[in-house]
Amino acid sequence: MPDSLPEYRVKARNTSPSGENKIHDDAIAQKYGFRGGLVPGVTVYAYMTHPLAEAFGAGWLERGTASVRFVKPILEDEEVVVRGEVTERTRQRVTATVTATTTDGGECATATITLPAGSPTPINPALYREAPLPDERPAATREHLGAVDVLGTPVALYDAERAAGYLDTVSDALAIYRGAGGRVHPAFYLDQANRALDRNVRMGPWIHVGSVVRHLGAARIGQTLRTRGRVRSLFEKKGREFVELDLALLADGRPVAHILHTAIYRLPEPA
Repeated sequence: MPDSLPEYRVKARNTSPSGENKIHDDAIAQKYGFRGGLVPGVTVYAYMTHPLAEAFGAGWLERGTASVRFVKPILEDEEVVVRGEVTERTRQRVTATVTATTTDGGECATATITLPAGSPTPINPALYREAPLPDERPAATREHLGAVDVLGTPVALYDAERAAGYLDTVSDALAIYRGAGGRVHPAFYLDQANRALDRNVRMGPWIHVGSVVRHLGAARIGQTLRTRGRVRSLFEKKGREFVELDLALLADGRPVAHILHTAIYRLPEPA
């Protein structure tokens, strides 16, 4: 494996311009001080995983880790350049850093990733209980989120049709995600982490700011994914209200990822 990972260039797509989260809408995002609707962090993460899957293959998808932060917005049609460098090699693991940059924004997202030599430390799925999604979502307030014991569980069948649609959405042509035995794209894990938030509570414009992911096994096309979780922490910074979720992602009942997922669920009202 070379010290430099394969460079990847892609034209950004705002994959949720008309979705419920209006931070992806140009007019609303501009009211909050952004140049336009934000390309979702999950989509940026999809771009960042391309060199990892290309360089490390199934090994990283099955037992690798990623700690990603989204520090500046990326907008529709901007060229995103993803670069990565191996920073350490030991008998225990390979460590690398990955960045996503644009001409206007500079360094917009950063990630530290590892590829452990051994099997990942498992989680106990019994500690992550399943619960129905609410029929009517309550407003996302500190009081409500602080009182939540178990989040409702999003369920998604990742069949061939869904896989093809998702790969087209995130502009990923790697063969490892296609055909019989194709792997579930790792960014879809964070897509489901978003669903663990926005299908449980009702929010105004909100922003995914970062995630820590541990892959625990392979998930493949045709499997059903269930995202169980709970609220891990709540905090405020510069008038922005943050929530961190502790999530276990299961494919046909077997844990395939552990995710700590952080979002700003309430932004200060625009001036």
